[in-house]
Amino acid sequence: MAHIFAFWESRAFYDSFMARSHDRLASAQSGTFKDAQVKLFEYRFDVKTGFEPRFTDADLIRVALCRIHEERVEHFTLMQEKVWNPAMAGSPGMIRGMFAEAPEQEFLILSMWRSAAEHGKYRTERVERLALRAQTEADVAALSGDIVDMETSWTV
Repeated sequence: MAHIFAFWESRAFYDSFMARSHDRLASAQSGTFKDAQVKLFEYRFDVKTGFEPRFTDADLIRVALCRIHEERVEHFTLMQEKVWNPAMAGSPGMIRGMFAEAPEQEFLILSMWRSAAEHGKYRTERVERLALRAQTEADVAALSGDIVDMETSWTV
């Protein structure tokens, strides 16, 4: 499985690419992959410091996709800002990340880490306590995600 993240300067640039170049590039890649899933998220805020789509200093990426109960979206977003974000920002191995939103109450939390060991320290020491404090179980209708080991030769 491969995860490909693309970041666009603006929605206008994305729309222009989709209208002018996407089909030509996609047809050239025909047969090189199967079961592609594509989702478009709108940036909401940083996790830790100013997010930039630079992956050369990260060895691991944690991506979480969350579908939130409609009546809990405001609470979920607030808890990301007030509970989860400060906790991740305080973890020495966490470099930077972002929180983004898609239609249908779906959210992406992407965090970049120096190493799997650093991410492991954060996970084992804090996640259960933070989830209780943030009432995450009441907010989340569905959760999926992955730990992505960086393949530096794939970064552009």
